[in-house]
Amino acid sequence: MFFSVRDLELRKVEFDTSFPPGKIDFLDPNLHQQGDLRTRGSVELLSHTLGELRVKGHLAVSMTAPCDRCLEAAVSHIDSDFDLFYEPASIAVEQEEVELGEGETEIGYYEGDGIELGEVLREFVILAMPMQKLCQAECKGICPVCGQNRNLTACHCEVKPADDRWAVLKNL
Repeated sequence: MFFSVRDLELRKVEFDTSFPPGKIDFLDPNLHQQGDLRTRGSVELLSHTLGELRVKGHLAVSMTAPCDRCLEAAVSHIDSDFDLFYEPASIAVEQEEVELGEGETEIGYYEGDGIELGEVLREFVILAMPMQKLCQAECKGICPVCGQNRNLTACHCEVKPADDRWAVLKNL
């Protein structure tokens, strides 16, 4: 869904749509959408600006990625509001190197005559994903010796002690 700046000059545009899996490319082959991404909200051209857009709304989606401990599927449910601001990329190119204020670090940029909703949602979903993806809070991970998933089978491997040459550093 594309929002043209020309259309936004006339009025604010409301949206209520869903994106099936595969419609948005999340740029990570390990990140997969489970079910539809549902979203609703509005896009408006802010007055007294040089093309600054505000995209405000709500989205709900379930994403899967490999668990950081055992590599099984970890599901993350994202059900969140968003309020994002975008400026034309041409404005950023024209400006000399300047110090950014606190609010300016949260502004994105768009190229061309408008903004694509799928790109906005992709950016928000990627940033909303948890830093550590876990299949379950008490995930035991993979055994460093035999490589077995400790959640499925209990291995009896003996972990070798650390190299004693580094023990002096522990006393610092």
